[in-house]
Amino acid sequence: MALESINPGELDPPATYSHVVVATGTRMVFISGQVAEDRAGNLVGPGDMTAQARQVFANIGHALAAAGARPDQVTKLTIFVAGYRREHLAQIEEGRVALFGEHKPADTLVGVAALSRPEYLLEVDAVAVTT
Repeated sequence: MALESINPGELDPPATYSHVVVATGTRMVFISGQVAEDRAGNLVGPGDMTAQARQVFANIGHALAAAGARPDQVTKLTIFVAGYRREHLAQIEEGRVALFGEHKPADTLVGVAALSRPEYLLEVDAVAVTT
């Protein structure tokens, strides 16, 4: 499996993601939206975006591993943020970097009024391509 990240010269180069990711592989892995719950279903980090981001991305990592995929094979993320404010970006990035390091999949961040439970601040889904 190969990923090629492209940031066209006509677009402002992003610091934390890639505008385009071209994936060559034979198997696609779709990870449902993950929230900040631990293995027992307990909310991690009530009211704390950084703690929730770390748990959400850790959960994505667990889901990838269960499918035989790695974080560096993720091609696309969709990030849903309840009551989005600009300062959330740095907090979300802490969790993201903990999982992906320097890997920068394509992503979309969507501010929403609320998620499925009022205590959830963040939900993230992912797509990976493997061999």
